[in-house]
Amino acid sequence: MNNNEINTSLSIQNLPLLEKLKSLDEIFWLNPNLEDSKLAIEKSPLTAADIKAAEERLNRFAPYISKVFPETRAASGMIESPLVRIPSMQKKLALDNGQPLLGDLLLKCDSHLPISGSIKARGGIYEILKHAEQLALSHQMLTIQDDYSILASEKFRAFFSQYSIAVGSTGNLGLSIGIISAKLGFKVTVHMSADAKQWKKDLLRSKNVQVIEYDSDYSEAVTQGRIQAEADPSCYFVDDENSKDLFLGYAVAASRLKNQLKQLEVVVDENHPLFVYLPCGVGGGPGGVAFGLKQVFKDNVHCFFAEPTHSPCMVLGLMTGYHDQISVQDIGIDNVTAADGLAVGRPSGFVGKIIEPFLSGSYTISDEDLYRLLKDLVDTEDIHLEPSALAGMIGPVFLYRDGLDYLRKNMLLDKMSNATHVVWATGGSMVPEDMMAQYYQQGSN
Repeated sequence: MNNNEINTSLSIQNLPLLEKLKSLDEIFWLNPNLEDSKLAIEKSPLTAADIKAAEERLNRFAPYISKVFPETRAASGMIESPLVRIPSMQKKLALDNGQPLLGDLLLKCDSHLPISGSIKARGGIYEILKHAEQLALSHQMLTIQDDYSILASEKFRAFFSQYSIAVGSTGNLGLSIGIISAKLGFKVTVHMSADAKQWKKDLLRSKNVQVIEYDSDYSEAVTQGRIQAEADPSCYFVDDENSKDLFLGYAVAASRLKNQLKQLEVVVDENHPLFVYLPCGVGGGPGGVAFGLKQVFKDNVHCFFAEPTHSPCMVLGLMTGYHDQISVQDIGIDNVTAADGLAVGRPSGFVGKIIEPFLSGSYTISDEDLYRLLKDLVDTEDIHLEPSALAGMIGPVFLYRDGLDYLRKNMLLDKMSNATHVVWATGGSMVPEDMMAQYYQQGSN
């Protein structure tokens, strides 16, 4: 696709933003295709019933998860993360940016999800559990009335060892897929892109996962994973670009967030808006979460995606309307970023088309700002995240600085002192200490 084709498809309004994207400048984009949630929900190919089915499946697997992953026992086998207020970081953001940040700032710590320490522990683990359940049910080894802790037996491990799993990943999805698949007994191969961190590859190999490394980016890793699965009838491919099951696994987070907000006595209604800032790579994780949130909170929640300036694939796809038919490389961007979990050049068309009527907007952030925010969060709250997970943190600043038109249009300006801002922290708790120290030092430079 050449620049002339791209430019002719864009409205005059979006052309300046495209030029800023090409120049690697940070941008804030408001989605002109946002719809009333009731209308968008009615038109969506996925439904609240689909999310409920995913939630029920995770409940069935809770006894198994609790048995094989001791760190989940306190939560009775639920894979869930804390929601915490970060008032000192809120003050730091306001001070550094010379503007007040009205409302309450919270951090959703998917960085500390059990088992694989990132948001991918939601969708990735869910998809493998569903696949395992379907195999066991189809071979009359299991009924949905059973206590699923029986899946921890050698009988089931031997059964699953006849099958294999393949996935392409920049890192975190590979971790979640690899860990749960190996635990169940599957043979599993993770195809890793060049930006994947060495410690993630080492951890997977320690779990008896085959890791294949590539010198190119995420798209090549996914392609190779797909080729492997197509050549082997017993191999199941986790398609990060097009998976409905991954998407629904992420969407379950919404009802759980609702319960956590209630426990913190946080009200979400017409006069108490909720803003959620989600780091975005190929789109499945943030897309699923945002889709679930809109089902739960309707027009009272406003979701924004956050991407690195060097990998702004989802906003490019949405802005142009080309979705997965365009990549950042098509407009001269290199897709090289320290935010390895977000280092994706081409977005999921499946996710982009589903989330388009639900998404309020997107923004981009430089690697330098990611490192700076990483250091600030350690200094103010003693919370350690990987660079990707800081992409959401600048969201409220962008909203107050560049999103006033959005707030006016939606009659939110006089409600912002009652607002709640949730920054979704997508990974970090499994990062080795020496690597985290390097990240911190980078933020000090």
